[in-house]
Amino acid sequence: MSVVRKSGTGLRRSLPWSGCILRNMGAGVTGRKFSASPLPSEEASLYVHWPYCLKRCSYCNFNKYISRDVNHAEMRACLQLEIETLLRVSQVSRITSVFFGGGTPSLAPPSTVAAILETVARRADLPVDAEVSLEINPTPVGLASLEEFRLSGVNRFSIGVQSLHDEALRVLGRDHNSQDALHTIAEAQRLCPGRVSVDVIFGRPGQTVESWEAELTELLSACDDHVSLYQLTLERGTRLFKQVEAGQLTMPGDDVTAHMYESARRILGKRGFLQYEVSNFARNGAVSSHNISYWKAGQYLGVGPGAHGRFIPRQEGALLREARTQTLEPDVWMKEVRCRGHGTRRRIQLGPLALGPTVPCPTRPFSACRLEEVLAMGLRLVEGVSHRRWKEFSPDADLHQVFGLSTEVQDLQKRGLLVLDDRGLRCSWGGLVLLDSLLPPLLLQLQAYHDHQGASG
Repeated sequence: MSVVRKSGTGLRRSLPWSGCILRNMGAGVTGRKFSASPLPSEEASLYVHWPYCLKRCSYCNFNKYISRDVNHAEMRACLQLEIETLLRVSQVSRITSVFFGGGTPSLAPPSTVAAILETVARRADLPVDAEVSLEINPTPVGLASLEEFRLSGVNRFSIGVQSLHDEALRVLGRDHNSQDALHTIAEAQRLCPGRVSVDVIFGRPGQTVESWEAELTELLSACDDHVSLYQLTLERGTRLFKQVEAGQLTMPGDDVTAHMYESARRILGKRGFLQYEVSNFARNGAVSSHNISYWKAGQYLGVGPGAHGRFIPRQEGALLREARTQTLEPDVWMKEVRCRGHGTRRRIQLGPLALGPTVPCPTRPFSACRLEEVLAMGLRLVEGVSHRRWKEFSPDADLHQVFGLSTEVQDLQKRGLLVLDDRGLRCSWGGLVLLDSLLPPLLLQLQAYHDHQGASG
């Protein structure tokens, strides 16, 4: 487990369908086109990256930039243009969900969010009930903009609370306090009841199991129906890493953080939250449909500086999915978008399996193998990888053929860490905690099966 990104004027004139939003606040963005159900290859989710922050947190190594002079009009125009380009290249006709992440996307003008959604709705089918999420930094500025973001079409808020202890927030370099967080949660719940997620970090410097349990209990008394837990990971080059290296701060040991995770699962379960992914818990069905599309290997378009995407560029006659990364630096990205309609810096074809004898590695940023991604991402889900999902990507070899005869996989089943049955392949309750150590032997078996089939064929 590791910490992952979790981390106006004229508004109504910018939306030709804003009146419909006001009449259908409970349903999300409206004024969208309806169509018959498209093929899976014709639909995708959309991730929009807003790269700017007011400051950098002590633990953060994400692609973000501290700028006091953002050209909002230019950024908005480039995001719209890149969306249009990637929709055309992919020939995606239906966007199933939209996620605004960053950076701090709540620093963007709500009119920018509205304009982006209008562009999507104009170029593709954006269903009335599509999930439209926005990451919120729970500062007074973020709180003041919530209602405008709701009117712009956002129907789900993801709030980076991280901690309810002010001293911990100071150590993490956050620019809000616990009262800011509680006020933001309350207002977000008023605007989007049942569709508010809170992010919280455990394994922080000086944190104990007892203090963590008390903090989580306090948070659950105020939060909505979705919680994301992330274990703090020290990243080289960050201020927090340097402080720990210098002995100024002490991190909890692995046994302590493992205890924290287990106690959190227990506390959340008692409060009615069901775990559906390694880090994510929901009650009343409030799962993140956008993130589930990642874990189930759905197509997604990534727009904005440093965004990642996975889709088939059908306009170019391609049949294989590509992994794409957009240019990191905002100014360079904008120049590229103005020049050629998009800022794609890197493209890698994702074949059925990695080519050659190289052992798959779950930590490398890009995998040249669709099945590796299906396996590594799908096993993050409590439900795992279903036979139907696997068959979509591996029509010639089912899960039993690939993994069923492996002595190592059989041993993991005997130890109660892995389950392979008529539902598919998944981690057990205890195995989910050890996912990072379970993946390497599974990926090795996947490669071994591929090599054997190649040699015999």
